[in-house]
Amino acid sequence: MSITLTFHGAAGCVTGSCVEVETPKARLLIDCGMFQGPKTLKALNYADFPFDPKTVDAVLLTHAHLDHAGLLPKLVKAGFKGPIHATAATRDLCGVMLPDAGGIQETEVRHLNRRNLRRGLPQVEPIYTARDGERTIRQFSKVKLGVPAEIAPGVRAIYWEAGHILGATSIELRVETEEGETSFLFSGDIGQGGRDYAADPEGPIGVDHLILESTYGNRDRLNLAPPERRAALAQELRDAHAAGGPVLIPTFAVERAQEIIADLVALMEAGDVPEADIFLDSPLAIEATEVFQQRGYNRTTGVNPFDRLRAGGRLNFLRKPAESDRIERLRGWHIILAGSGMCDAGRVRKHLKRLLWRREATVLLSGYQAVGTLGRILEEGASRVSIQGEEVQVRARIRALDIYSGHADAGGLVAWAKARAPVAGAVFLCHGEPDALEGLRDRLVTAGFEGAAIRIPDLDTTYVVSGAAVEATGGGAAPRPPRLPPGAAVKADWHNARIALNMALNAALADAPSDAAREALLAKLAEALGEQNDPASAP
Repeated sequence: MSITLTFHGAAGCVTGSCVEVETPKARLLIDCGMFQGPKTLKALNYADFPFDPKTVDAVLLTHAHLDHAGLLPKLVKAGFKGPIHATAATRDLCGVMLPDAGGIQETEVRHLNRRNLRRGLPQVEPIYTARDGERTIRQFSKVKLGVPAEIAPGVRAIYWEAGHILGATSIELRVETEEGETSFLFSGDIGQGGRDYAADPEGPIGVDHLILESTYGNRDRLNLAPPERRAALAQELRDAHAAGGPVLIPTFAVERAQEIIADLVALMEAGDVPEADIFLDSPLAIEATEVFQQRGYNRTTGVNPFDRLRAGGRLNFLRKPAESDRIERLRGWHIILAGSGMCDAGRVRKHLKRLLWRREATVLLSGYQAVGTLGRILEEGASRVSIQGEEVQVRARIRALDIYSGHADAGGLVAWAKARAPVAGAVFLCHGEPDALEGLRDRLVTAGFEGAAIRIPDLDTTYVVSGAAVEATGGGAAPRPPRLPPGAAVKADWHNARIALNMALNAALADAPSDAAREALLAKLAEALGEQNDPASAP
């Protein structure tokens, strides 16, 4: 009559959040997110679930970001027919995000299949389609903050404000067994607090087990008040204007885009930065903006900071690809916000190809960049990058402004966890890279948490819970095919290495002093590959 927790995602990495909870009477999922980052990790999105979706009774969704909600349409497509419990704002955001994610997959698969035909490779299918995303929204069931909801026989849930993005929550789960009630608190993503765009994070006092995110578990960040945050953005914009070119802000379509636009409008109204046309080049961000204007009321501040996003007539929505293409002709001072925030998909790649080689341009990264993503590669100072198979030299100013993150830093996570004490059983650390997980473990021990009770799950590890007692079983679910090698989730994989090698080879050939030197270099490479033919004689 025990309870089991199995961590099917965000275990040893930041993305793919999904915890299976099996109670004596029900099987539940907390989130069902998409893996992002290196291609080896993203391949898990295409693999079968390590459980039977038809046997899942309900999903409890913390918030709408794709790394928490992005595989819900795949789950429904695979036979899940139960309710998806979420706040109204989360439901509305998923209503635009999930169909958009399906549409992007359809588009990218069409392009890939054309390339595969030319190469003689097999055709592939999208993980799900836009219509799958639309169908999924029909299964959403609205919950209210602070109001207990009967999720399944013997299971009650209470949703708490997480302060992360619009509609984001932590989920308290209370499970009845023959031995009595056991309580769990799933943090979801915790916000920093003190923001004008999100309410402060909350939660219950005293739980049996805490499942805690660790994105910034080893980092302290500036927690700037709104005026200070806008001042930091203003300085970046003034520097970019002095450089003589446009600013490109790769942006996350939900929350980040709306926050930055609100600050841009406020700064221009105050005369703190040179006025500029602002182009929001993301259909998803445009639709999400409309949700924020309807539901963006902040319970902490008592206002909706998104009311004035269209003030001044400077903001331009680019819905159609042709509208996006037209701004390629612009020169001089203007601001573009385009998805995705980690530069790995969406329209931002087109703008990067156009602007990265221009010294007067500025690329302003505005949030966390996962390992293996183009955003992380730019952030780490690459001089050349490959975008959709095309090499681009990086001459633009690459700047990072990590003051808009919706995640609490290490100090904020520890403070939030201490406010939930006492924790009678285990603290499970997830949703973080290894250094962040270990760093947060050390900080929690220093803060008074029992070190032996802090667990860092591996992917697909199952824990048996009986009251406050916890025991790891090693691997409760069938391994995902293919099983990830150690460290694969948090390091640049062979795909990144192949691209880097190709660019290094091209640079070496270009810099070689003569054709004879180039032929010698290619001969050595062919020999290393076991190639018998002289590469110089190839047609």
